Amino acid sequence: MKNTPFTDKHIALGAKMAEFAGFNMPISYTGINDEHAAVRNNAGVFDVSHMGEFMIKGPHALDLIQRISTNDASKLTAGKAQYSCMPNETGGIVDDLLVYCIEENNVYMLVVNAGNIDKDWNWISLHNTAGAEMENISDKTCLLAIQGPNATQILQSLTDIDILNLKYYTFAKGHFAGVDNVLISATGYTGAGGVEIYFEDKDDAADKIWNAIFKAGAAQGIKPIGLGARDTLRLEMGYCLYGNDIDDTTSPMEAGLGWITKFSKDFTSRELFEKQKANGLAKKLVGFEMLEKGIARHDYEIKDFEGNTIGRVTSGTQSPTLSKAIGMGYVESKYAAIDKEIFIKIRQTLLRAKVVKIPFA
Repeated sequence: MKNTPFTDKHIALGAKMAEFAGFNMPISYTGINDEHAAVRNNAGVFDVSHMGEFMIKGPHALDLIQRISTNDASKLTAGKAQYSCMPNETGGIVDDLLVYCIEENNVYMLVVNAGNIDKDWNWISLHNTAGAEMENISDKTCLLAIQGPNATQILQSLTDIDILNLKYYTFAKGHFAGVDNVLISATGYTGAGGVEIYFEDKDDAADKIWNAIFKAGAAQGIKPIGLGARDTLRLEMGYCLYGNDIDDTTSPMEAGLGWITKFSKDFTSRELFEKQKANGLAKKLVGFEMLEKGIARHDYEIKDFEGNTIGRVTSGTQSPTLSKAIGMGYVESKYAAIDKEIFIKIRQTLLRAKVVKIPFA
């Protein structure tokens, strides 16, 4: 397993550690519900340095990004970011990602999922026929996500960047905790506000920044947060997790990601997605809440009243905020209407659930 520059700190803090995407990562410290509440109500620090980062540069950089992704990166100006996905040739999703415009038409940073770093690099390289400059900076890039309603207030004294007024899906570069050339963005994966901090791990930058954050937030009660609460937080917002809710077999249209699928440009599988849009979808990703006691888990079958299989669960948990079991899953489109009753097969029992609007919280 790989370590991040913060692994020893997690272990010293007593975190429950486990393998995730090839990395030794903290799952929880004081418990998922406690950490979840800390982020919703105050502020928490996630080590997400396992994520992948690629730099795409040069006169052909934008063209490459446009051909491999569904969203329209030509709309980006320096200091702005967008959510997008890379479709494969059969209408599935290679990965979902963030595109950061460092320098318009010339320099971009792509942030990809940890488990897909090699896969994504190979896919992008395969389509780099015009010779854009590519650099995989994943191994030397640290990434901390400080999330929660009090996050920016706690961090503002550590930087010359006005993070209190940093707009959603924008970013800036500057000094942070005595470290130069730190990129601070507001993209978020929790729905609780906050920022993400990207920096190169050199000259003890990881130690400096980690220690400064916890010193600045000590009086406010800032906490380290594991991947367990990251999952419950993102699920309450209805955010997709690659490998669960989207993968190589699901299309962005089916996953409710039509809003990042722009038909004003050419990209892989565009014609397939246009046909799905025109002809209607066979299945859709929906949110649901359990009406009977039980928690739906990944790959559980979704049934109709007669017991026929109509889909499968992709994510499910007991929502700490709502105190009820929620989940997402793909169902045949005729069962996707809000308030439609469906059934989740848990062990050998069919338990009632209903389709609800996303986000849940």
